[in-house]
Amino acid sequence: MSRPNSSSTTAQDIIAALAVPPPIDTLGPIAGRFIHALRLIALHERIGRDPVPELAVRLGSVDIAAKSLILAHAISSTWPENIHVSRFCCRLLSHDEASIGGFVDAASRRDRAGFEAILGDLIRTDRMHRLWEAALALIAAEMRKV
Repeated sequence: MSRPNSSSTTAQDIIAALAVPPPIDTLGPIAGRFIHALRLIALHERIGRDPVPELAVRLGSVDIAAKSLILAHAISSTWPENIHVSRFCCRLLSHDEASIGGFVDAASRRDRAGFEAILGDLIRTDRMHRLWEAALALIAAEMRKV
């Protein structure tokens, strides 16, 4: 006699949901701006240019541009593999961008437990502090601009 396979249906639903990239609009405003900044930083690094001048123009502040670059470097030094970013014009998030946006949103809410839950399976616990501090510095710069 065969049993209903509800757990396999749930697993299939989870796998199907992972195959559909979330839109950037699902992120909060600071996380969304940072993902755009991250994409711009990746583009500039590929062509060997300093991203800060263009970031400053697009983000409206040299301070926000610098804090975005600091957070991007903190992420790249703690992430377990190369970060996959979507094209600058794309409205959909890569899996890495969704995780990064999620932890920036959690930091924006000052939700340390949520922040750690997002990163718990990705990076070592002793490396989270650096990302937390860099995310808070970016958020503070964004809030000063408002």
